[in-house]
Amino acid sequence: MRKVFFLSCTMALAIASIAQPIPEKLDTLISAYHREDGYNGTVLVARGGAVLLEKGYGYKNKQARSLNDRNTIFQIGSITKQFTSALILQLMEQGKLSLSDKLSKYIPDYPHGDSISIENLLTHESGVWNYTNDAPLMMSRAARPIDRDSLIAYFKYKPLGFSPGTKYSYSNSGYVLLGYIIEKVSGKPWFRVMHERIFGPLHMDHSGFDFAGLKSPDKATGYNSPSSDQPALVVDSSVSFAAGSIYTTVEDLYKWDRALYTGRIISEASLQKAFTPHLGKYGYGWMMDSVYGKKVVEHGGGIPGFLSFIFRVPEDQTCIIIFDNMPIRDPGKMAGAINALLNGKDYTIPRPKVVLRVDTVILKQYAGKYELAPGFVMTVTLENGKLMAQAGGQPKLELFAEKENVFYPREIDAHLEFVRGADGSVEKLILNQGGQVRTANRIK
Repeated sequence: MRKVFFLSCTMALAIASIAQPIPEKLDTLISAYHREDGYNGTVLVARGGAVLLEKGYGYKNKQARSLNDRNTIFQIGSITKQFTSALILQLMEQGKLSLSDKLSKYIPDYPHGDSISIENLLTHESGVWNYTNDAPLMMSRAARPIDRDSLIAYFKYKPLGFSPGTKYSYSNSGYVLLGYIIEKVSGKPWFRVMHERIFGPLHMDHSGFDFAGLKSPDKATGYNSPSSDQPALVVDSSVSFAAGSIYTTVEDLYKWDRALYTGRIISEASLQKAFTPHLGKYGYGWMMDSVYGKKVVEHGGGIPGFLSFIFRVPEDQTCIIIFDNMPIRDPGKMAGAINALLNGKDYTIPRPKVVLRVDTVILKQYAGKYELAPGFVMTVTLENGKLMAQAGGQPKLELFAEKENVFYPREIDAHLEFVRGADGSVEKLILNQGGQVRTANRIK
């Protein structure tokens, strides 16, 4: 549901598989992510219907000093979308709607609704503006309940980004509209339909929507980073709705994984529709990829205080579920390392980072403003002998030296290299993060 500027990539050491049982190897790998990279959450890894690892790492709640375990309940953000798409496909199978239906059939006054199909909404090819890009809404309004019409009004009259069906652009708004369509067709609230058609039949007894009102002792507290002691804002379920409101446990989500092999929720034909890539390699609530010659279907989720990821390889029934309540790392990277381990490939394991002492005279030369993109500036300051960086309106982070001119923040896996010009003065910085390299010229 949310976007962050700092992406994540694992600073790691390639190692070969060692002679340990698979569950022990998995625990060794994930413990290293916890110890060296700040991963904090719960992981489930299964293959061929057998659970190989199901374990919590770090704190469920910092203040209470309670630990994550297999029963911890997390918000899963956009993983919600695959559940919404399943309800749409159920209704299609029952002849209650068609994927070619136009949005105008359900919201007659929706602008350009006669050119937007249900399938366009499922595949993010609608051109409908993404409402979570509305910063005032997400920062100051998201924690309070909102009625459905008011939520849709945030994006209803925004111009389409492109002609429907011609491009891919991820839009939470599209899935809000799908939730609305489910309510119109079923005559019931989306939340109730989800319980009746999926959570109940699969005995997902620890799954729901109103995370703010959840009183369970298993509930995780979300934090914006491992260094923060302040709980993150909790987005109200009426705001995230059919795009990202579900909370669950790794065990409940694994029940969902297993059910997808049985036809209990949707038919095999519908499942293959959901797993067929369209533009952007996106199907119906799932992303498509190929790893080691096998098809992979996956999806991540992000909502304040939480990151989540589900990685499935149908061919060998691999399922990797990663939940995080102090999100700083891309769980997709962790899933890739876990999958490499399972396939007997070389994988990576985080290592301790080196910290070098740099004279404050040199550190002072790095202080300044660097433009990463038009209107997006990173400010570097020297405060009490510490080099600090702040990107846009995000929290200020301390930078630690790996080399005299190369630094990293402990909270986020990224590297900043300061580059001098011909006259010896610092003229730019290079940000290396998530496999992406950005150059920012010094503007002050």
